[in-house]
Amino acid sequence: MDTEKHANSAAAGKTAGSELDEKRIANKLAIVGVSGNVALSAFKLFAGIFGNSAAMVSDAVHSLSDVFATAIAFLGVRISQRDADESHPYGHERFECLASMALGLILAATGAGIGFASIQSIATGAYEHATAPGWLALSAAVVSIVAKEGMFWYTRHWARIMNSDAFMADAWHHRSDALSSVGALAGIGGAMLGWGVCDPLASIVICLIIFKVAFEVLRDAVDKVTDTPCTPTFELEVRDCILAQDGVMRIDTLRTRKFGNKVYVDAEIAVDGQLRLVDAHAIAERAHDAVEQSFPTVKHIMIHENPA
Repeated sequence: MDTEKHANSAAAGKTAGSELDEKRIANKLAIVGVSGNVALSAFKLFAGIFGNSAAMVSDAVHSLSDVFATAIAFLGVRISQRDADESHPYGHERFECLASMALGLILAATGAGIGFASIQSIATGAYEHATAPGWLALSAAVVSIVAKEGMFWYTRHWARIMNSDAFMADAWHHRSDALSSVGALAGIGGAMLGWGVCDPLASIVICLIIFKVAFEVLRDAVDKVTDTPCTPTFELEVRDCILAQDGVMRIDTLRTRKFGNKVYVDAEIAVDGQLRLVDAHAIAERAHDAVEQSFPTVKHIMIHENPA
């Protein structure tokens, strides 16, 4: 018999208080991300144009893409927090993965645009006729590195608390911007010393960094919408938890699958074949409750009892 129980708050859903806290955190991250990126993008664009740096203009475009990234992450998180309904009886967690995919694609498109412009500049020799970058562009790169690294750690901290894939992707978006500013700093510095090609070369490095981050974000999101199993370590911990329950003689089958930032578990346990149905059911319920109470990321576990 299959045991399905959704009453346990630790696994089947969040309490009203925790939902309220997560909404407040999501609002705060959205405000910090959007306002910070708008201000930083404007400053870097100004510095890139008046400081004669193509690398800094590229970096400003990257920061501007972060505004849309934060908005998408916020939208994905808010939709994922909705309760299950008729159209989505298993919940909305995977909408957060879709938001992460959108972030990855935005990153990839941004990187492609920056890379294309940089290669074109090198191929045509346009950089040779460009005015050397000034101290304004160099200063903007330093400010960007400090600001974006701070936003990375801030967003990452709260994303871990919320167990949010979308905001974690947004955090890495901030980190990629900080790393691209490091490339811009090197390119601008080299161009100021007379090596004009360093500026477009730095933009190519920025492009490669963005591509790497985009690939990692997309790969993680795809894993979580294609029923990828959890790690062997996690499955071993779940197995030990089930076996520790009185009446469970062995585990015949144990499967896990990722569902957004949650996990579904299917298990077949062996119990004494001479037990009454109600007693076998009670054993399965104990195992069910133990897993959902011990592993908050488990959204639901379905347990089937086999006679030993």
